[in-house]
Amino acid sequence: MLERQWKSDCQEFLELARGAGADEKFNLIVPRSRCPQCGHRISALENVPLLSYLALRGRCSSCATRIPAQYPLVELSTGILSAVIVWRFGFSLPAAAALVFTWSLVALTVIDLQHQLLPDAIVFPLLWLGLLLSPLGAFSDPVSSITGAAAGYLALWSVYWAFKLTTGKEGMGYGDFKLLAAIGAWAGWQILPVVVLIASATGALVGLALIVLGRHKRGTPIPFGPYLAAGGWFGLLWGADLNLLYLG
Repeated sequence: MLERQWKSDCQEFLELARGAGADEKFNLIVPRSRCPQCGHRISALENVPLLSYLALRGRCSSCATRIPAQYPLVELSTGILSAVIVWRFGFSLPAAAALVFTWSLVALTVIDLQHQLLPDAIVFPLLWLGLLLSPLGAFSDPVSSITGAAAGYLALWSVYWAFKLTTGKEGMGYGDFKLLAAIGAWAGWQILPVVVLIASATGALVGLALIVLGRHKRGTPIPFGPYLAAGGWFGLLWGADLNLLYLG
């Protein structure tokens, strides 16, 4: 969806003729999901999380092309994380909000892993929703939420410019600044040290493991968004407890 929109915007700006199918609707609702290999439209029964993958034995019902394992893994992980949210907050408004937070982080994680991109179309609504929820006191008060959004952005922005001025290279993308700002808006500025600590430690361990295993070369960019998402998720659920544990 983003790539189609970017292409359309560029064509409009450069006053180029738009290609065939440019006006075709393409969003989360239409057209229906289809097999990328043969174009077979996925029916409702073939689109049930996990169960359809198992029933189809991991293959398209039309052309028998293998379905990537990403689909059931994302469905399974999202289900487990959602169950933890309900267990942590019960059936309540904070639980409903935390589910939206969780699903957004899952989407951002997968997109960043594949494309090294954290779309504004997901991050900005997440940021504004966190700010709007703060008067309700679901996770943070308004002052902590606003301060958290500003501090989250400025913290990584400062690291970015310090690294660039020192090395002449870009150490991270602007999407990381915005994502940490969104996390700060949800959980408050008090949680940001825990989030950054979890994200940095996890990212360093995974990056080192990839280098040792030969899956990555030194200097190869590694997306930081998934680790921020992990830190933000744990921070929202148990950040206050982790802060108390650390201070104690």
